[in-house]
Amino acid sequence: MQYNFITSNQALADFCQQASQAEAIAVDTEFVRTRTLYPQLGLIQIYDGKQLVLVDPLVIDDFSSLKELLTNPNVVKVLHSCSEDLETFWHAFKIMPSPIFDSQFAASVVGMGTALGYAKLVEIMLEITVDKGESRTDWLARPLRDEQCDYAAKDVLYLFQLYPELKARVEEQNKLPWVYAEIAHLATKKQTPIPLDSMYLTIKNNWKLSSKALLILKKLAAWRTSTARQRDMALNFVVREENLVSIAMMQPLNKNELRGIQGVNPHEVRIHGDALLAIVADCQNVSDGAYPPRVKRLNDIEDYKNTAANVKKLCLSIAEKHEIPPELVGSKKQINQLLKWCWFKQDETREMGLLPDLLSSWRRALFVNELIKIDALNLSHDLLEENS
Repeated sequence: MQYNFITSNQALADFCQQASQAEAIAVDTEFVRTRTLYPQLGLIQIYDGKQLVLVDPLVIDDFSSLKELLTNPNVVKVLHSCSEDLETFWHAFKIMPSPIFDSQFAASVVGMGTALGYAKLVEIMLEITVDKGESRTDWLARPLRDEQCDYAAKDVLYLFQLYPELKARVEEQNKLPWVYAEIAHLATKKQTPIPLDSMYLTIKNNWKLSSKALLILKKLAAWRTSTARQRDMALNFVVREENLVSIAMMQPLNKNELRGIQGVNPHEVRIHGDALLAIVADCQNVSDGAYPPRVKRLNDIEDYKNTAANVKKLCLSIAEKHEIPPELVGSKKQINQLLKWCWFKQDETREMGLLPDLLSSWRRALFVNELIKIDALNLSHDLLEENS
């Protein structure tokens, strides 16, 4: 493998200036995310068709040229299954690369298979077998071995090679705008965190709680997320999710009672016991008006199954018409997201100030006029315009 390992600000700036003249560049990241909330960037790989570089983010301190390249509207950034890459760039540099051609999504819309891994796509399109032996590398350790660098370099080498044919297939079906729009919408969601006071809506089994217990869960979930963000700890390494629900149910008043709750471990009590107990105590003497409304479940809605089936039928019809996989048009998760947004006053999507996926981006034009015809959704053009 021929590549340059970039370890200086000037070398990075020189390469980015060259790459800014390219029509497209292949981009990938390597990161570590074991106990942290955010991905820890360990390496950035870029290939512009002329030069392949491995950028070491641990020694470079001026990324202005890279940020300019990644956001250059005239240079297409080719990535594969880029969700975590977007998180990595956002956390490291507070930018979202654009425009992005995601090879996994592109392969899906042209019927090559849904959620194809990078190695499988390379095998199909280039007839090359990718060795994934270094996938569990600690990318924060230095020095990196030659085998690790070769592995990382090949991720963008082959990605750049398969791009022209894959793009041509997408263009032949007039779906290139969908590819760009899908990732632009994903980037918007990645930049839009759920408000702290709404984090309890994401907690499994929250529907089992009411009144004071639900208020405690709301405060606990907000505290846990805030702590995780401040300390860059994975949420469950602060306090496990199921333990938040148990604490809200049992409402312990001291550390002995807290220790006695099944599942709560001594580490959580030792490190966070005072904070957990303080939240429980603060919720003991509040008025009924401070309690959040009980969390609803779709399964408890009488029209849920029939309405979900009608929306799924619409997804199948759209998929057949446009020759794309039904799960790409609207998954069960996306259908449920739509129903929650339509029926509940509180749901994660609304709290983030977003519209459901089926009413956003490229899917909106396919769905909106048909969804309005489904009476149970209570949709109208006025409602959609008001929330868009």
